[in-house]
Amino acid sequence: MHPTAIVFGCLFLAGVLLDAFQTIILPRRPVGRFRITSLFIVLTWRPWEYLIEHFASRRNRDQLYSFYGPLSLLMLFVVWALLLVTAYMLIYFGLHVPFSDPTHPVTAFEHLRSCFYVSGTTLFTLGLGDVQPATHVARMLIVLESGTGLGFVALVIGYVPVLYTAFSQREIAVALLDARAGSPPAAGELLQRHNFSGGHHALTLLLADWERWCAEILETHISYPILCYYRSQHDNQSWLSALTAVLDTCALLITTIEGPSTRQAQLTFAIGRHALVDLGHVFHLEKNEQRYREAPPVRLHDDEFARLCEMLAGAGFSLCGDVESHERLSAIRKLYEPHACAMADYLHLQLPLWAPPPPDPLRKRDGWTMVASLRTPSALADRLATHVSVRSTASHLHDNESHPL
Repeated sequence: MHPTAIVFGCLFLAGVLLDAFQTIILPRRPVGRFRITSLFIVLTWRPWEYLIEHFASRRNRDQLYSFYGPLSLLMLFVVWALLLVTAYMLIYFGLHVPFSDPTHPVTAFEHLRSCFYVSGTTLFTLGLGDVQPATHVARMLIVLESGTGLGFVALVIGYVPVLYTAFSQREIAVALLDARAGSPPAAGELLQRHNFSGGHHALTLLLADWERWCAEILETHISYPILCYYRSQHDNQSWLSALTAVLDTCALLITTIEGPSTRQAQLTFAIGRHALVDLGHVFHLEKNEQRYREAPPVRLHDDEFARLCEMLAGAGFSLCGDVESHERLSAIRKLYEPHACAMADYLHLQLPLWAPPPPDPLRKRDGWTMVASLRTPSALADRLATHVSVRSTASHLHDNESHPL
C-alpha cells in the first residue's frame, strides 16, 4: 500500500465533490478562499486579462473578453473531470488494487498507467471491459466511481441550462433599457425620456421592475459568480452599466428631484446597492473598494451637474431648490460608486455617464430617437419624401431593365 497516494486521492475526491456541490447545488454564496473554482478563476482570468490588454487591439478587446465566460465554464468541467480521474487513480494505486490487464503490468509506472486508464474509462462509463478488477474491493471502487461519473454528467447537463436561463433573463431587462435610457444608458436620459403625461407613474413601474431585477441578480450571480463574466451582445451595453445607471437615477430621485417616485427609488436603490456590495465580496474586491473610498472617482463634475439640472428642469421635473442637494447627492454616491468602480475595473467594463452627451449630427441616432422624431410633422414629411424618392428610383430602374435599349 501507498498511504500518501490514498490520502491525496481522498483529498482530491473530497475537494472536487465539495466544490461541485457549492458551485452547482448550494443556493447561496460559496465560502472559503481555497476552492477549486475560485483558484481556477484566479489562475485563468489574470493571464487572459494580461494577454488582451497587451496584445489585442482596442476594437477587439470587448469581443475577446466575452469569450472568457463560456470558455471558462467548459474548462472548469474539464478540470473537475481530470481531478476526479486523478483522485480515483491515486486511490487504486495506493490500495494496490489488482486488475486483470492483458499488458501484465509489472512495474510501478505501468501499474499507475493502468490505474489511470481504469479510472478514466470508469468515470465516463465507457464499459470497455478490457481491464477488469480482480478483487471485491476493486469492484466496489469501480461501482462507486461509475456512480460518481453518472452524477457528474447529470450535474453538468442540469447546470448549463440554469446558467443560460439566468443570463437570458438578465439581458432582457438590459435590452429593454435601451429605449428608456439610451445606449449606453444615462440617468439624465432615463429621466428625460419620461417627460410625458403619466411619466412619473411609468418611471415608478420601471423602478419596481428593476427592483425585482436586482433581487434576481442578487440570487443568481451570488450563487453562480461566473455569470458576471458573461457579456451582453452589444458592445455599448452591459449589466453593470445598466445597474449603475439605475442607481444613478434613484440617487437623483432621492436627493435632487421632487416627485411621487421617491419611495420606489429608495427601495430600488437599497436592493441594487446590496447586489453590488455582495458581488464585490464574492470577487474579493475589498481593497479596490477601499481605494475608491479614499480617492472617490469623479464621475459627475460640477459643470456636468449644472448641465444635468438644467436639462431636467427644462424637461419639466421639479428640482429641490436648496444648495444642499448637491451635497446630498455626493453623500449617497459614496454608498455605491466605490463598489461599481471596483467591479468595472475588475471586469473591464465601462460605467455610464450621468447626462447624455450633447447632440452630435455625425453620431448615429438610436432607434427610440428615430421613432420619437416621427411625431413631428416636418420629420414625418421628410420620411415620406425619402420613401417616395427611393420607390420612384427603384421603379425607374425596374423599367429600364424591362425595356432595354
